Amino acid sequence: MLILVERTPNPDALKFLPQMRLTDGRGRGFTRDGGDDVDASPLARAIFDLPDVARVYIGEDFVTVARAPDGEAWTTLRIRVIAAIAEALAQGPPAIRLAEEACAAEGLEREIRDVLARHVRPGVARDGGDIVFDRLDPATGVLWVRMEGACGGCPSSRRTLKDAVERIVRRYVPEVTTVAEAEPSAEPRPPAWRRWLDTATAGPSPRPRPQFRHNGRTFRD
Repeated sequence: MLILVERTPNPDALKFLPQMRLTDGRGRGFTRDGGDDVDASPLARAIFDLPDVARVYIGEDFVTVARAPDGEAWTTLRIRVIAAIAEALAQGPPAIRLAEEACAAEGLEREIRDVLARHVRPGVARDGGDIVFDRLDPATGVLWVRMEGACGGCPSSRRTLKDAVERIVRRYVPEVTTVAEAEPSAEPRPPAWRRWLDTATAGPSPRPRPQFRHNGRTFRD
């Protein structure tokens, strides 16, 4: 495996390019004292087996390794890092497991949103409502959705979820095991005018209370 090495502005860090894609595009950094977090990356764990490595950053197609300031010189540590990267990547596990899991979850979410838009939303819209993706638990396959518009709080919405929405979604996305309605937020946010009024009248020296005129009459809040 050909692994190129580039210098960085930091004399204690080198950039290693293994000529292959390592992540789904998002990078992630690891520190030696990261604990269980380091276990998410077999590649980072292999590099940290070298005692003089302090930090590892895994990008889409590169690995940046920072050594301890008083650690082994790069003339020898560089060769050892190259060997660790090559051996870890040759064994086959992903560079960052969590990145792959997140990518798979995002792929499922896109599929579900597409199914809702194509096969569910048009029918719900005919009744003056809408159905919105809320969240997905990839581990259990439970999909939460929000029923809005005329369907929000409708007594028949739960039956609609089970008899129609769940059946349709599971047909196109087998990873979904059940569909449930997400709970609405407990505290609705006050309207903008009320938030402005509360701010204007708060404090030791409140502003004059606003007045409103309509048909010659004056109203004070």
